[in-house]
Amino acid sequence: MNEIPYWKRKTLAEMTAEEWEGLCDGCGICCLNKLEDWDTGEVAFTSVACRLLDAHSCRCKDYENRQATVPDCIRLTLDEVETISWLPPTCAYRLISEGEDLYWWHYLVSGDRETVHQAGVSVRGRTVSEEVVPVEDFEDYIVDWPLRVGES
Repeated sequence: MNEIPYWKRKTLAEMTAEEWEGLCDGCGICCLNKLEDWDTGEVAFTSVACRLLDAHSCRCKDYENRQATVPDCIRLTLDEVETISWLPPTCAYRLISEGEDLYWWHYLVSGDRETVHQAGVSVRGRTVSEEVVPVEDFEDYIVDWPLRVGES
């Protein structure tokens, strides 16, 4: 008997902490530095990654303690999912919140954490660490690929 997966039968609000954390596909897009236009509120992604991002796995090197090291790191909550405009269209939290299903490459569907990278959705091979780029140069690293679905 095949049970309906939890992300198809529960809302984000109904998920356990473990289920919530399990939705993260490991794309690393949240870990990219973003620039906000003060006048328009428009947010631009850069290819400059947080110093805690492991560039190969696209996961945080110190997830449990990340906010102690990076105080402005966003802890994604239900309220944030509903209010953060920059969540990429591929984000599982955004998809579930909008009543959509996960993409084929999400590891909960594919069974393999590498498919997010194979599908070209992750930041693997596309970033530079904020440790080597001065903040004043971030605008030189603006990219649009985090807002496109499945394009390399």
